[in-house]
Amino acid sequence: MAAQSPQADGVVLRDMTLEDVPAVNTLEQRLFPADAWPLQMFLAELSQPETRRYLVAESGGEIVGYAGLMCIEPIADVQTIAVVPEFEGRGIGSALLTRLIDEARSRGAADVLLEVREDNPRAQQLYVRFGFEKIHVRRKYYRDGVDALIMRLQLVPDGAGTAAESPTEAGQE
Repeated sequence: MAAQSPQADGVVLRDMTLEDVPAVNTLEQRLFPADAWPLQMFLAELSQPETRRYLVAESGGEIVGYAGLMCIEPIADVQTIAVVPEFEGRGIGSALLTRLIDEARSRGAADVLLEVREDNPRAQQLYVRFGFEKIHVRRKYYRDGVDALIMRLQLVPDGAGTAAESPTEAGQE
């Protein structure tokens, strides 16, 4: 797993560490006030590297985005993805999502799932650009009563087996 990956505008993607959790938690509270994860949840997620991968995006030494994936074959699930508003539109969300999808592939996932707020068209457009399709709606999923759209990206076509069984297909983009 690469330690750092420079992006445009001097933004660096790297693995989230325990030392990052307080800053990530502060951003989480700011960005998702109604649905913020408690600090302990980030600590619990980072303690499970066999099924989890969390990243941060840094600019000028400050965390400006973060994302996490859970993968239990054959399903990967985007647990969270966020970019501070001042850094939106710079490709950071796309870079984070690309890394999560690559991680899902490397772990042998056939599908990547995620939930997105029905009232967040910007995030929905990002996911559609990556090939995610809406497969279900969870009514009143979020604490403030907003529905969640369940979206799926198929990494392995139905009936083709898992990525581990067909590495040629999994490596094609």
